[in-house]
Amino acid sequence: MPTGWITHDSVEAAVDDLIRRYDAAVELACGILNSGETTDGPADYSRYSDVVYPKLVVEVESWRPIDRTEPFGYVDRAGRYAATVSRPRLMRRYLTAQLDRLTTNYPCTISTGPSEVRIPPEYLSLPADCPPPPRVHDDAGVIPRPSLDDVHDGIIDGSWDVFHDSEMPLFHFSPQRFDIACERIEHYTGIGVEGVQKYILFTNYAMHTTEFVRYALSELANPESRYTELRLNDGRVLRRGEVDGVELETLLGPSSRQMPRYDLAAEDNTGVTIINIGVGPSNAKTITDCLAVLRPECWIMIGHCAGLDGRMRIGDLILGNAYQRRDHILDDRIGLDIPIPAVPEVQRALEKSVNAVYGDNHSLMRTGTVMSTDDRNWEWHTSRDLWRILRGSTAVAVDMESATLAANGYRYRIPYGTLLSVSDLPLHNVPKLPAGAQAFYSSSKEAHLICAMRAMEKLAAKPEKLHTRKLRRTIGEVPMR
Repeated sequence: MPTGWITHDSVEAAVDDLIRRYDAAVELACGILNSGETTDGPADYSRYSDVVYPKLVVEVESWRPIDRTEPFGYVDRAGRYAATVSRPRLMRRYLTAQLDRLTTNYPCTISTGPSEVRIPPEYLSLPADCPPPPRVHDDAGVIPRPSLDDVHDGIIDGSWDVFHDSEMPLFHFSPQRFDIACERIEHYTGIGVEGVQKYILFTNYAMHTTEFVRYALSELANPESRYTELRLNDGRVLRRGEVDGVELETLLGPSSRQMPRYDLAAEDNTGVTIINIGVGPSNAKTITDCLAVLRPECWIMIGHCAGLDGRMRIGDLILGNAYQRRDHILDDRIGLDIPIPAVPEVQRALEKSVNAVYGDNHSLMRTGTVMSTDDRNWEWHTSRDLWRILRGSTAVAVDMESATLAANGYRYRIPYGTLLSVSDLPLHNVPKLPAGAQAFYSSSKEAHLICAMRAMEKLAAKPEKLHTRKLRRTIGEVPMR
């Protein structure tokens, strides 16, 4: 065993050691950056080469058949599986659960030690009194800079070289990929990653986040609710039992962030987060590229769409069960010849929730293909061009984000779903215009949000139902979920 490495007799001990090593790296980095003040001279950066990410290695000693229903924690062959890890404290429960599964399925040896990958100080959660890192390279070139050369999705996208090395990947992301994603979540949403919950709603509308906050206040006023606090997009926190007399209007306001976020927190981050991602497939890809590192259990889009069937009415609900991709944003990652399936567990939860909220009026909701486009004015094509675009398609609705969110969920192995509300019928002389749109919004927003929240509640009550093999790859897969 190399110097500094430890072999563990339990999963908990291994994860604890990863946390200890990472915390020690943070402390060492702060001490180094502070060294100029403590010595009344220039800072001594020479020891920064010891500020490294911890590494986790699992030796699967022998392969054997396991329960065929296992959703993860299985491998194709024995060998060495490794991950260089960032922020293990944030991912403690995930790491523990995944390693428990893997070591139960096969005889394994777990070791932890220092990696050879230095941590850029910009990625460390340094104490407030710690000096900022130098903006240029130090004389010895010891302090690393954040580099996009180290940020890639080779593991997620099944790179041949990644999966045919002496060490096979254990986790989906490199530590730098993990770190830059966490930084960008905070940049776009305005609050830290620690509060992101395992169940995530996406919307384009502030009205949905307003209804979410209203729902959260009612839950926090209920002493029997499983929710413990609401984290607002400006950093304020409201806790259960402390909301008497709180006015909704005082909790809302313009946000300086691109993607305002609210976290309705429950134990072990099993609550619900909502993010207003804005409009378009690029935004949808940007935020899900980042959120994926936290390994959420599920994400669902609630938004509006154009209805394509003349029998539809404004306010009808569309439960997407297939996706026609005209968004172009992920074409080089997931070929158009690869189908993006619906996730049955999410579909059933959404359907049951709609029935509970709207009753048994099944004519209100239909399942069908959702076409997502990167052209907001797609309906401005000539009739001949629209005929060409839609000929042969069974799409019942058009939006701009659902297919992107589904495709990236498929790519990152995160269950996904879509519940849209029809806001216009552009092919049938009912375009979206301000007066009609506002009337529709005011009448639909609460029920739409409640449907999504009820679905999330169902899924959170039995998360194991989401742990299926449906999104696992035939080749190029890692042991962890």
